[in-house]
Amino acid sequence: MPEKSAFAAELAWPDYHAAVKDGATPILIPIGAMEQHGHHMPLHVDVLLPTEFARRVALETGALVAPPFTYGYKSHQKSGGGNHLPGTTSLDGATLVSALRDVIKEFARHGVRRICLVNGHYENSWFIIEGIDLALRELRWDGITDVKVVVVSYWDFVGEADIARLYPDGFPGWELEHGGVLETSLMLVLYPHLVDLSRAVDVEPAKFPPYDVYPVKPEWTPVSGTLSSPKEASVEKGQLLLDVCTKGIVDALRVEFGT
Repeated sequence: MPEKSAFAAELAWPDYHAAVKDGATPILIPIGAMEQHGHHMPLHVDVLLPTEFARRVALETGALVAPPFTYGYKSHQKSGGGNHLPGTTSLDGATLVSALRDVIKEFARHGVRRICLVNGHYENSWFIIEGIDLALRELRWDGITDVKVVVVSYWDFVGEADIARLYPDGFPGWELEHGGVLETSLMLVLYPHLVDLSRAVDVEPAKFPPYDVYPVKPEWTPVSGTLSSPKEASVEKGQLLLDVCTKGIVDALRVEFGT
């Protein structure tokens, strides 16, 4: 007998149906992006990390992990380097909203009543909310009023004390932590074979003016594509982040879903 999988797509449909039909099993949906992450990491960092967080949380809570969204909203210059950079492959906001709305409604049709969206791409945030809002509205039209959706971005569970340990020389802010210490450290502990620190570019945190310009000015983005330096990343920091964020998400779902 094979070990039970945390991934919904790896189950035969009768087993999936038995798990979700009465609404007791939460579904976790990782939402990422295909986006450049500097010279030292691959394009699918924003998919790998939320998917692994979701898997770990599912094993602790009895949830199932849905297939991830592998494309996200357009990279913003001040938080992802910009959508002009090679490799970054993005969706229009309306496309992402529509896809999220449809997937949420489909899981509700299966019987799912507790859904958690695990975000791994900063720019997805507002479009996730819009997709949820439209899905819940249309479900209400069909008389389904008991679906609850929780949204988590894993970095939000990193507290002030943790930040002081991770960034002893000063915290650049989450919006500049693109390809920096946070993501690189997590990749070092989870997917070390996909990280080449010898290619990491040591840059000062990017400095942007207090306004935006479109089309973007490529010269505003550091040539590395990262918005802060990954040089201080480490396995130890990655383990701290992995433990803190996993526990934070588990605790949140236990409060909201009673898992």
